[in-house]
Amino acid sequence: QGQLVESGGGLAQPGGSLRLSCEGSRTISTVNGITWYRQAPGKEREWVGNIWPNGSTAYGDSVRGRFTISRSIVKNTVYLNMNSLTPEDTALYYCSQGPRRGQGTQVTVSS
Repeated sequence: QGQLVESGGGLAQPGGSLRLSCEGSRTISTVNGITWYRQAPGKEREWVGNIWPNGSTAYGDSVRGRFTISRSIVKNTVYLNMNSLTPEDTALYYCSQGPRRGQGTQVTVSS
């Protein structure tokens, strides 16, 4: 079965930046589109953004203007570039394609 593997999470200071990666396995092509979600403890899952096969992107209201999604077709990897982080961005971030999703990577924003 195919896998999606996230990486790049960690601790960041308010106002800082992080870049998350979502790498597809041999049987999952991220060029077919990837959705990023996040979920904080005690909160509902929140849609962060999408990248479609044609490369177009869309973002949720809470991250638009601060986060961008990009990809490397050669590396079969999609990136979530996060800037101007706030403590409200603290969550488990994961990528998905259809019914498949990764395990997630934790992002904590704190001073």
